[in-house]
Amino acid sequence: MKQKKKARPRGRLEHQLYPRYLTLPAFILFTVFFILPILGGVGISLTNWTVSRPSITRFVGLKNYITMFQDDDILLAFKNTAIFTVAIVILRNLFAILLALALVKKLYTRTYMGLDSVSFLDFDGKWEKTTSRMRALPLGRTQLPESSAEGASEISKGGYALTFYHEGEARMLSFHMDKFLDKEPIEGIVKLTDEPDESMVIATPFDKPGHFYYNQKINCMRAEGWIELGSRRYELTKDKFFAVLDWGRGVWTYHNTWYWGSASGELDGVPFGWNIGYGFGNTSAATENVLFYDGKIHKLGEVKFEIPMDEDGFEDFMKPWVFTSDDNRFYMNFTPVLDRSAFMSAGVVLSDQHQVFGHFTGRITLDDGTVLPVRDFFGFAEKVENKW
Repeated sequence: MKQKKKARPRGRLEHQLYPRYLTLPAFILFTVFFILPILGGVGISLTNWTVSRPSITRFVGLKNYITMFQDDDILLAFKNTAIFTVAIVILRNLFAILLALALVKKLYTRTYMGLDSVSFLDFDGKWEKTTSRMRALPLGRTQLPESSAEGASEISKGGYALTFYHEGEARMLSFHMDKFLDKEPIEGIVKLTDEPDESMVIATPFDKPGHFYYNQKINCMRAEGWIELGSRRYELTKDKFFAVLDWGRGVWTYHNTWYWGSASGELDGVPFGWNIGYGFGNTSAATENVLFYDGKIHKLGEVKFEIPMDEDGFEDFMKPWVFTSDDNRFYMNFTPVLDRSAFMSAGVVLSDQHQVFGHFTGRITLDDGTVLPVRDFFGFAEKVENKW
């Protein structure tokens, strides 16, 4: 009895050929526009063919290649291309390695960039100089302490060094930077003492989940030490000089704008100053607006910065400002002296800063209702917009 052959399933061959049918157009295009031109180019390179005389063509073998490798310009082009190719490969892979390293080292701290700056302001001459150095992927190497009350931070790079540390109950700042102003260096040591009993501390949330700002402002500290700029030396004595510490931690949003003002000094022989600001985070539950008087804090309501406009509708930071609080306990007219401004825009990164120094005149009211007049009290106010 004859056994019938199994019938081959219909369409099986066609099913196996489908992938080849799909790749056939791509193969044809690749052959026509890539393989054939390469083969044609190799063939032409072995002849004396020229555009001006295409009909007079004969085979010359490797003569064209020998001539090419004896040409100094061609060899230089090969050299530059090789250097460029190697550099791109190395830099691209180096960046990939650094990025991978950052991820392995838990980049949850988001320390993808560090910015170190030194500023010098001359209020008599009405000029300022700020030099900043940027560090990529510091990854916590700055060793920022978890509290402002202890610890030390130090950064030392090519040409500059900054150190913040504690010495007993004093806070110390030392700095050095080469070629700061007209190739002259700047350096100094400043000691901060007489910290008041109370300071402003606030934890501000942003509307975006996972973002916040924890901030401490310590006003009315005494400052003493020295600063040298080139051949000039400036002595700081604690009876005349004051300092404010702005200490913060957090995760900021990409785009933010804040207003901040601060002053420290003496009012009729009593340590006095203030911290005012808004715009940075959601301050509907609490604000950072306070007065400092004789080591104690006096809480203020919301404070409004009224910055004048020019005739074109832009803010004119060097015209007089006005500051008012909604509880009527802080009223100041502000006469600018110097605007420490900086603007940088590079694609998705932007920074527009105006830190304006000048004299405040007005009145304040303490918690017990005491009204104190203020006249020509030196301080600053700023508006800063950042995208980074």
